[in-house]
Amino acid sequence: MPGDTTDILQGTLDLMVSKTFVSAGPSHDYGITRRLEQISETALRINRGTIYASLVRLIQKRWISGAWGTSHNNRKAKFYSITKTGRKQLHAQAENWGRISVVIGRVLRVADRG
Repeated sequence: MPGDTTDILQGTLDLMVSKTFVSAGPSHDYGITRRLEQISETALRINRGTIYASLVRLIQKRWISGAWGTSHNNRKAKFYSITKTGRKQLHAQAENWGRISVVIGRVLRVADRG
């Protein structure tokens, strides 16, 4: 339906957030939110609170780090960036997601023929 947004599968938000740091560099929560919405061509509408929860999980796992800085509009903001451990995890999770999406695609094609 027009106007609907895509639900994010559990576990994929952390993967997408991590990937934004690789493609766009360090960013704050608002920048991450807007970047994901832009990349998805607004198919995703993400609450900043949801992004914040993802950032907390990623920091706890030591996959990202945060440091205070000044945003483009001269406001104090926490900027997050991916760590070496985070890059390794991102690579592993991206490969796993690729395998899973191939399997899901196969199942859906078979189900359509069934």
